[in-house]
Amino acid sequence: MDERLARSVDVGLSLVTVDLAIFTIRNGTLTVLLIERGEEPFRGRPALPGGRVRRQESLDQGARRELLEETGVDGARLHLEQLGAFGDPGRDPRGRVVTIAYLALGADLPEAVGGSDAAHAHWVPVGEILEGPLPLAFDHDRILGDALERVREKLEYTTVATVFCHEPFTLSELREVYEVIWGRELDPSNFRRKVTKAEGFVEPSGGQRAQRAGRPAALYRKGGASLLTPPLLRSAS
Repeated sequence: MDERLARSVDVGLSLVTVDLAIFTIRNGTLTVLLIERGEEPFRGRPALPGGRVRRQESLDQGARRELLEETGVDGARLHLEQLGAFGDPGRDPRGRVVTIAYLALGADLPEAVGGSDAAHAHWVPVGEILEGPLPLAFDHDRILGDALERVREKLEYTTVATVFCHEPFTLSELREVYEVIWGRELDPSNFRRKVTKAEGFVEPSGGQRAQRAGRPAALYRKGGASLLTPPLLRSAS
């Protein structure tokens, strides 16, 4: 968030910003991208990347620009969608600022480089943040919690889990996505049956990948469906 935002808030204007909850799986752990704020308020505190939407920008354009400026990550590589609006009074100590939060998902995203008003950018395990002693800046803990639940729900009703996999992938790799995000183990046979019966979820690529033990594993790619039919419910998995 730049100095122009601070000046505008000081004169009593209501402004719109964007914040991004960006998830990827690294080393078998669900992680989210955080920056270290380089300016007040909350200087030195961890926060989600984001900032002010410029006059001529759409919300999506502002989100992609802020992502690139503060972290060096290209939003074109990600699944990006609006999570919701957060505008409670007092969320920003400088004045009334409404933020539009975005959810972004990608497969094994690279190390990020802080820029703009971000001193550093780095991937942090989600569990460490939710259980950690230091809250995120502004209301970003709430945004992160809402974003995490949205991802868990989307795995039940959509094919978005494939976004976390590099194609081609095995069904074991896809199952790991569910296990990491839902936080529990799934029965391999039951998972395979449900995935292969869901219309348009995955398609065989025709290839195989050698395993350390046993037969080679069949490889798949994302199918043409965006919704899961039938859904893959947490309560029934």
